[in-house]
Amino acid sequence: MQEFSDQMPSDVERFPMVPIRDVVIFPFTKVAFKIGRPSSVAALERAMSGDRVIFLATQHDATVDEPSPEQIYNTGTLGRIVQAQRQDNGQIKVVVEGRERGRSLRVESDPDGVLYAYLRRLTATDETGYRTDALLQRVHALIENLMRVSPDAYTDALHSSLRGVSAAQIADSMASHLRVPVEEKQALLELVSVQDRLTAIINALEAEIEKRQLDRNIHSRTKKAMDKHQREYYLNEQIKAIHKELGRKDEKADLDELKKKIEEAGMTAEAKEKAMQEFGRLESMPPMSAEGTVSRTYIDWLVNVPWQTRSQESMTSPRLKRPLTRIISGLKRSRSAFLSFSR
Repeated sequence: MQEFSDQMPSDVERFPMVPIRDVVIFPFTKVAFKIGRPSSVAALERAMSGDRVIFLATQHDATVDEPSPEQIYNTGTLGRIVQAQRQDNGQIKVVVEGRERGRSLRVESDPDGVLYAYLRRLTATDETGYRTDALLQRVHALIENLMRVSPDAYTDALHSSLRGVSAAQIADSMASHLRVPVEEKQALLELVSVQDRLTAIINALEAEIEKRQLDRNIHSRTKKAMDKHQREYYLNEQIKAIHKELGRKDEKADLDELKKKIEEAGMTAEAKEKAMQEFGRLESMPPMSAEGTVSRTYIDWLVNVPWQTRSQESMTSPRLKRPLTRIISGLKRSRSAFLSFSR
């Protein structure tokens, strides 16, 4: 940071400073938060005893209890303390109204542990004109689109930001409501140009709309799938009830029993593959259909074939050998006669 001599530059001012966690405070916004660190409480009391103006800067790591100057962002917001109320737990609830940006050049603490920031105010330049108007129109259009895609309290807050009296006020108010990480909000705070801020907000809104549309499409597809499954479940329950009234077996239980019979029939691999193919067709067919009856009959036939049963008869018994011998002799005579005729 810049070193100062005994004579401080005229554009550099000194203000009590409070490092804040997980939030970035913008000009034209009113924010409530709690402080409890002794150094922060002391800085707040020092500001309250004066003109009630305090410098608020976000710390890099919210888990650090006592951040060093290097662990605090240089760019913050000068705010006016609107209200400060001590809580039962010793913390102080503060309501601050952001006024303007400031960039600290040096941070030091006095003997009482109060942090002071030496800073320059960052005043946004007047950027009215056609380009600013076009950017504001784009922001309006994106907010309207976002409210159509997914209306909620968040989009209502963004829409209320459009009521600002100037482009700078609209940009800062909207930036404070954006659901983006602290680092991205800090980057918006560090943009002094109003047009640059509006461009960054447009990019963030476009990304938010794309995300919400994707979420809605996923939800819609999931809902359709659930509706289809619920309809199938309802119809299956109705079929079960009808079968029960008619005294028929439950279709699923019947199919499970048939599949078990296929598994236990001891078929060859080829026969079992064919049986399971027919079983798959049977599952997809309406009960009592003609095609289903054919598949069921074929599977029943395959199941009832004695795949693992062997007969005890021997082909070498005299009772079977005599008729076979006669048949073979007759075939040989027929063959000889045929060959003689052919010559």
